[in-house]
Amino acid sequence: MQKRPKAVALLSGGLDSILAIKLIQQQGIEVTALSFVTPFFGSKHAQNAARQLKVPLIVKDITKEHFPLVKNPKFGYGKTMNPCIDCHSLMMKIAGDMMKKSGFDFIVTGEVLGERPMSQNRKSLEVVAQHCGYAKYILRPLSAKLLTPTEPEIQGLVDRNRLLDIQGRSRKIQIALAKDFGVVGYPNPAGGCLLTDEGFSRKLKDLLRHRKNPHVRELELLKIGRHFRLNKNVKLIVGRNEKENKRLRQLRLSKDAMLFLENIPGPTAVLLGPKSARTYLKLAAEICAAYSDTKEDEQYPVVVQDENKRYCFPVKVNRKSRSLYPTI
Repeated sequence: MQKRPKAVALLSGGLDSILAIKLIQQQGIEVTALSFVTPFFGSKHAQNAARQLKVPLIVKDITKEHFPLVKNPKFGYGKTMNPCIDCHSLMMKIAGDMMKKSGFDFIVTGEVLGERPMSQNRKSLEVVAQHCGYAKYILRPLSAKLLTPTEPEIQGLVDRNRLLDIQGRSRKIQIALAKDFGVVGYPNPAGGCLLTDEGFSRKLKDLLRHRKNPHVRELELLKIGRHFRLNKNVKLIVGRNEKENKRLRQLRLSKDAMLFLENIPGPTAVLLGPKSARTYLKLAAEICAAYSDTKEDEQYPVVVQDENKRYCFPVKVNRKSRSLYPTI
């Protein structure tokens, strides 16, 4: 009996990656999904999609390999700090290595020719394929008829005639396919990767200007709060809601000074930096109070939790502090 072909499929959880797997499943091919995790994107959507597709999912944290590419991408950035070509090349290489090691026959990805101007034009797709070292084994079912036949098509493992020729930024065909396949609950196409977010990228650029090798915790902190650069070594983060306040408290280390107004609705703030950062506590308290539910020009005690010490800074509320100390 002929062996049933097996594919490893990159699954972001977005509609394109879901449909790519569906098209391959239709041909009786066994699919295992692969999703990646870094501080900039997670696997939540992939996990939901894998359940719907009824495929096993492997989740791999690639922070160690990925972050150097973010800092110094060989193929450059998109509009923000998104090194999409480098990132896709890394993912394809990891998928290819897994294919080789675990006995898969080829790699499946949901990329669509021309859908994204930087990373999914014809040249970029070719660069990714060549750079990762597995060009012959990368099958893009949604646009396959517009691309060079791959090994699984040449070997007859996949029927090329049952693949598609989608191109461009319109998603009308994909949405119609999703309806035909009964695919529901897929996320909208806007991002999923924080590196494509302008505000996040701005904060990341600031961090990398002042910290050559930031800790993962510092990257996690970029996702929450208003960020104030008080000097090259000192930064203040102010929560914007109770969810962010809670997350700030979770990520805070004992060496970080924490500020808040007791029994008054408002933010939790965390002051990051060396011990010399304590000279900025009064300023930090003023900024914290300016974003609290306080009355203008009245004085309030801002609580400071600093290692094992707890004390107060009395500050006069001045809403102008919000514009005098703009966020990053």
